[in-house]
Amino acid sequence: MPAETVGALSILNEFYAEANLDKNIKWIFVLSKPNLEETDNVSILRFPWIKKSWVHRFYFDNVIAPQLVKKYKIDSVLSFQNIIIPHVKVNQILYVHNALPFIDHKFSFFQNRNLWIYQNIISRKIIKSIKQANNVLVQTEWMKKACVDKTNVNQQKVEVVYPKINVEIKKNFEPNNNAFSTFFYPASEFIYKNHKIIVEACKKLKEENISDFIVLFTLHGNENAHISALYEEVQYHQLPIKFVGNLTRNEVFDLYTKSVLLFPSYIETFGLPLLEGKLHKEIVIASDSPFSHEILDGYENAYFFNPFDVSELIAIMKKILRNEIKYVHVRNIENTSKSLAGVVKGMIKKNNSLSL
Repeated sequence: MPAETVGALSILNEFYAEANLDKNIKWIFVLSKPNLEETDNVSILRFPWIKKSWVHRFYFDNVIAPQLVKKYKIDSVLSFQNIIIPHVKVNQILYVHNALPFIDHKFSFFQNRNLWIYQNIISRKIIKSIKQANNVLVQTEWMKKACVDKTNVNQQKVEVVYPKINVEIKKNFEPNNNAFSTFFYPASEFIYKNHKIIVEACKKLKEENISDFIVLFTLHGNENAHISALYEEVQYHQLPIKFVGNLTRNEVFDLYTKSVLLFPSYIETFGLPLLEGKLHKEIVIASDSPFSHEILDGYENAYFFNPFDVSELIAIMKKILRNEIKYVHVRNIENTSKSLAGVVKGMIKKNNSLSL
């Protein structure tokens, strides 16, 4: 499972915790780097070398993984890798969380080689896996529709399970001048996270002598060439952007109560910070995208903009800084979601009964 980013780790940890509660099923977790402890009904197999290159990944997927299924006499497979295990005759449940095969935006090979490979090569394997899997799990309704439209599989084969936030919301957004002048973007370094549009907005706002605000990025500034270039641009123009680095979950939650959430990313299956911000009742500025609307439609403090039009982002930021956008006090927001492990166990039992 590609579980090194915050979102993926959250899903993995949630599933691991719930799997431990059911002693009637023997689980074998096959991981690269995440550290989880073995229990009475959970065994851990680690293969850290899979991260070395695409060749290592290909070898594991096509040689090692099928061998593990046969060696341990596996009855059912749950794959978080967006692709099924080839060359095995067991029931397979596929968790699809990569949106790249289903979006209109295209990456060029020279713009980003890894994303081009995912979109033009690995995406084909994902589409094929969706067709071959016994069941498919996705995080949103828009992803379900996209999967069905792209593959022509029966829609009953695809089930939506929203990610859960298993943390109690202890404090909500405080609408004050400091919060309205602090913008927070918790995101990784991928180019589609679209930090660039925020940098462009800050440059134009500074040209208009609007600088009494700060933007916080959860980056160090040296993650890759793209982020390094943005960091240098921020320093050169002395923009009000601060690279705060990695934050703990509690630190992120605390900032939701003291800032306006910026989320210009244009490729997500879910966009977990959008739900987290909504649950903290803060103002959210999000890209005008299907995943954003699925989470935020009906939420009174949500504002949308074209993620490729800096003028739209600037207009919203100005209104907030000038107190032209009034904060709406909302009632408690429920975070309801099915148990991922519960859904999977139901599918395993159903598939096994059909195989008898």
